Amino acid sequence: MEIILVRDTIDRATLRDMASRQFGDMVKAVVDVEAGLMAIGGELHSDEEAILLDEGSRLSNLWGINLYPEKPSEEWIEFDSMINVCPSAGNRSRYVENAEIREAVTRIVQRLVKD
Repeated sequence: MEIILVRDTIDRATLRDMASRQFGDMVKAVVDVEAGLMAIGGELHSDEEAILLDEGSRLSNLWGINLYPEKPSEEWIEFDSMINVCPSAGNRSRYVENAEIREAVTRIVQRLVKD
């Protein structure tokens, strides 16, 4: 599946379609918290991460998430990805441990994804 770089907006219907063709109920995404954009649609978060790095993103600004477009907005973001494991940045697990980063990711996703 093609990876889409989302700079403006994307709708949930598109995400639902992508999910049904890939993992059933979810799509993987990587958010650049500095640039306020995200890449979606890769088989692996690292595929999306590579696209963003090619676009000029810095690794320290990239966070992997899973989006479940059928779930309500307050439940649909899952902060779980191998690319989030970065002990030198203080993140020792697949989860985004820093609440400020989670909030930044959530704000960006809310701005980029429309119902």
